[in-house]
Amino acid sequence: MSSMRDPYQILGVSRSASADDIKKAYRQLAKVHHPDLKPGDAGNEERFKEISAAYSLLSDPEKRARYDRGEIDGSGQQRHAGRSGFRSGGARSRSFSDDDPSFNFGGEDWFSDLFGGGRRRSGGGAGPGAGSSGAKARGTDIAYSVTVSFVEAAQGTKRRINLSNGKSLEVAVPPGTEDQAKLRLKGQGLGGMGGMSAGDAIVEVHVEQHPFFTRQDGDIHMEMPITLYEAVLGATVRVPTVSGPVAVKVPPGSNTGSMLRLRGKGVVSQKTKQTGDQYVKLKVVLPEPPDAELVKFMEGWSKTRSYDVRKKAGLE
Repeated sequence: MSSMRDPYQILGVSRSASADDIKKAYRQLAKVHHPDLKPGDAGNEERFKEISAAYSLLSDPEKRARYDRGEIDGSGQQRHAGRSGFRSGGARSRSFSDDDPSFNFGGEDWFSDLFGGGRRRSGGGAGPGAGSSGAKARGTDIAYSVTVSFVEAAQGTKRRINLSNGKSLEVAVPPGTEDQAKLRLKGQGLGGMGGMSAGDAIVEVHVEQHPFFTRQDGDIHMEMPITLYEAVLGATVRVPTVSGPVAVKVPPGSNTGSMLRLRGKGVVSQKTKQTGDQYVKLKVVLPEPPDAELVKFMEGWSKTRSYDVRKKAGLE
């Protein structure tokens, strides 16, 4: 890399670019040219070093000002006669090595934002052997997603995902997993730099809605229709749960809105780690189409009974 290469041209920004513009340009280029994304590509590695050196200079207000005034060149070297490497006829070219001071990020912890981990350097700076790019950093995390049914999330299940490195991995979805929960697979992200650990695979779980179950923490709620005679006389009905149907007694005289509690038929709460309950809200449903005999019976029954539900509820 030429010591005179213009850092503004390297980052693709104008001389009037703001600090935020320079940072944004650098991050975009780093996401493309980071050595970890193209292992073994020597040309890309050199390009990344060049980009990093340009950012190191322009992200430092004092160095940027000195470069703009012509006091230093694109590598951060002083411009004056007699300087080693500067002779009449022009400037020498030099290689960009890991121990080059221009590969100092000026304290900007860009790895923290860009690759999910803090950049670390031994001895206060990157030295020889610190990694292909002269910096140490934990590998970046990679996001994945899986979709499971409501019952699968309640009971726990497994899903196989294809990782970016070509491997296939079976992921265990724990019982009681909630929608948009994130599972972390240690060391299954991109590799680290300079001997640092690999990133993780972050798997977001999407739970499909159920036709009649809803969830509140560890409890399951549902509405159960019952017939008029089941409500009046009482009955034993089959109620679905996430672990299969169970027989439930409906007490005589039950009404719409009456609640039955099935202990231990909920899911594992992510807060308490205890299994919740299932709540069954009864809903009395009249026959369709209307039964003529029932209508006739109710006509006679209503003439001899005082049955004012709205007055009792304070609505009249």
